[in-house]
Amino acid sequence: MEIYGLLMEAHGPQGWWPAEGDFEMVVGAILTQSTAWVNVERAIARLRAAGALDPRSIEELPVSELAELIRPSGYFNVKARKLRSFCLHLRERHGGRLESLFHVKLPDLRRELLSIWGVGEETADSIILYGARQPIFVVDAYTRRLFARLGLARPDAPYGELQRLFMDALPPSVPLFQEYHALIVAHGKSPCRKAPACASCSLRPLCPSGSAGPRP
Repeated sequence: MEIYGLLMEAHGPQGWWPAEGDFEMVVGAILTQSTAWVNVERAIARLRAAGALDPRSIEELPVSELAELIRPSGYFNVKARKLRSFCLHLRERHGGRLESLFHVKLPDLRRELLSIWGVGEETADSIILYGARQPIFVVDAYTRRLFARLGLARPDAPYGELQRLFMDALPPSVPLFQEYHALIVAHGKSPCRKAPACASCSLRPLCPSGSAGPRP
């Protein structure tokens, strides 16, 4: 919580996840794999302009057309298949209703999401936290980098180990988990980049990696 307080003081509330609805949030979670968010926004805007930002439209579109719409997100052919895989599961198991899927509680919801082709741990947990609004901590590359530098996690720690670090140390709060994850992302973009700017880092007093002096 000390780290959280310092991040909040440095960056302010993030209000993440930016989406106009729960399905758009799910689409964003799938499209953001291996790309920057700005590219996801462009892809989502193209889906919306084509009237295809709903499960039925995505499932009915030819894969080639869907892939072209989401081209800005990168890896668009694979991601088109992932989107269709999710929508097919949603129709077959929940009648196409996200509210039915989100009614499933942890840990069953996580197991179900991970059973869908194309949905990995980070994507599943993002959907759970920001879509279903159930308390699970999302771990990403920024989390791994920051907490390894802080000396709180091994650089090669598996996803589950990093997740337990947060789940064991924090109260199970959806707003807290959402804001903490977003603050880590903000901090990972600046100053805790791959080439960190430690001199301007609010966490420097706690960070053994940044204690020797300023870095570029």
